[in-house]
Amino acid sequence: MSRGAAQAAASAGGARSLARAADGRIANGLRAGDPGALEAVRDRCGATVFSYLCHVLRDHAAAEDVFQHVFTEVWQRGAAYDERRGSLMAWVLTIARSRAIDELRRRHPEPVDLATAPEPSVAAPQDAAIDRWRMAHHLARLPAEERELLQLRFYAELSQTEIAARTDLPLGTVKSRMVRGLERLRDLLDEEGLQ
Repeated sequence: MSRGAAQAAASAGGARSLARAADGRIANGLRAGDPGALEAVRDRCGATVFSYLCHVLRDHAAAEDVFQHVFTEVWQRGAAYDERRGSLMAWVLTIARSRAIDELRRRHPEPVDLATAPEPSVAAPQDAAIDRWRMAHHLARLPAEERELLQLRFYAELSQTEIAARTDLPLGTVKSRMVRGLERLRDLLDEEGLQ
């Protein structure tokens, strides 16, 4: 392993440790009924959750209502959150996903025979949407130089050669930054238990 890769790995490990420690402090606060812990959850997760709800529900007012329900539930279920089982963001997004599904079902109730009904079709798009938001959250945690290249590759669907031309970076630099960025993403996904 090169010296730069070792430093990057150490930096990523340090960031994971800090995130786990912060999740642990928040979990302790939620278990103790500390309102400051709920505020910390909103600070860390609120923007991502609201953006996710707006995207899924496609209704700003409904997203605001569901957002309030999500954080009420976070407060009520706070004692049950276990930071060893997953990140705070994953836990809160899972609650948001459930409340979004409830809202979509409320809007479009379909009478069904519960004994023979298949799983609701709303779950598949919800799963894809939550995966996109988790990935966006993780991409935002990468250094800008790596994040921008990965966004060009996966969202703009540019080849590494096209990225090098667009960014005026040597092709070798593009490749090495993308490898480092993908390694960091893998670490973040491993940390959350999603890979």
